[in-house]
Amino acid sequence: MKALVIDDALTSAMLICHLLRKMGIEALSANEGPAGIELFKEQRPDLVLLDVNMPGMDGYETAKRMRQLERDGEWTPIIFLTSHTSDEDLEHGIAVGGDDYLVKPVSEIVLSAKVRAMQRIAQMRYSLVVLTRRLDEANRELVRLSSVDGLTGISNRRQFDEIYTREWARATRSCATLSVLMCDVDYFKQYNDLYGHQAGDECLREVAGVLQSCVRRPADLVARYGGEEFSVVLPDTDVDGAFRVAETMREGVAGLDIPHGSGKDGKVSISIGVACVVPQKGANSKESLLLAADTALYAAKQKGRNCVEIAPEGNA
Repeated sequence: MKALVIDDALTSAMLICHLLRKMGIEALSANEGPAGIELFKEQRPDLVLLDVNMPGMDGYETAKRMRQLERDGEWTPIIFLTSHTSDEDLEHGIAVGGDDYLVKPVSEIVLSAKVRAMQRIAQMRYSLVVLTRRLDEANRELVRLSSVDGLTGISNRRQFDEIYTREWARATRSCATLSVLMCDVDYFKQYNDLYGHQAGDECLREVAGVLQSCVRRPADLVARYGGEEFSVVLPDTDVDGAFRVAETMREGVAGLDIPHGSGKDGKVSISIGVACVVPQKGANSKESLLLAADTALYAAKQKGRNCVEIAPEGNA
């Protein structure tokens, strides 16, 4: 433990430092407030013993400035050294950041007891801080897990709904273009029937990896929408840009060359519906854009699969 003693009375400071060292505590000393503050910044002591009556900057102001220097989550016990023990003095000391008082001249027994008490409080507080950080980390991990699809590792439907709603509101405010893709693995039921569910799961993971690799901007989102269906949100993207992304995704999945006896061209492929709109209050809705993309996906299926279809303008 490291303690900082700030006292303009040399004899008093030397005595307290001597008593602290007898307790196995490293003792630092300063004879005025500004010098003590500098030591506090440099050494970050575990305890401060601070004389109230000092010329220039008194102990109250020194304590107040020390509290302002503490980082988030930090707390350094401050014990005032004083011969004044009125209720007003005690109240003022606590108000500026003090934690306890020692009456001068300092008793070795009382000093030892106060220091041990502060050590226990500091240890309990440290344990609480550590526990709080662990809980925060656990909560962050729970939030992350709640937004990730367990099979593919990409965002799940819940995350899609949240991000899509946010991007719709943002596009509405800024009159920006918003595009959505709905993607579906062609003949996936037949794939599962032919190769088994484990192979089907691996197929979805590979497809998800390709789709995720085709988006570059932090705001773009690829999510597993449900079953073998995936959805993509592309903020600030017009229909031409969305079509290019969709084609890249379609070609990427075809490029996996995953064999599929019932699939088009004998391998796994995807069909994609694209819809684009500039959201306007009262003129369209986020549900209508999803419906338009889903309808375009159905048209791609009807057209023969392994292709991209764009929703007609005004359908969103």
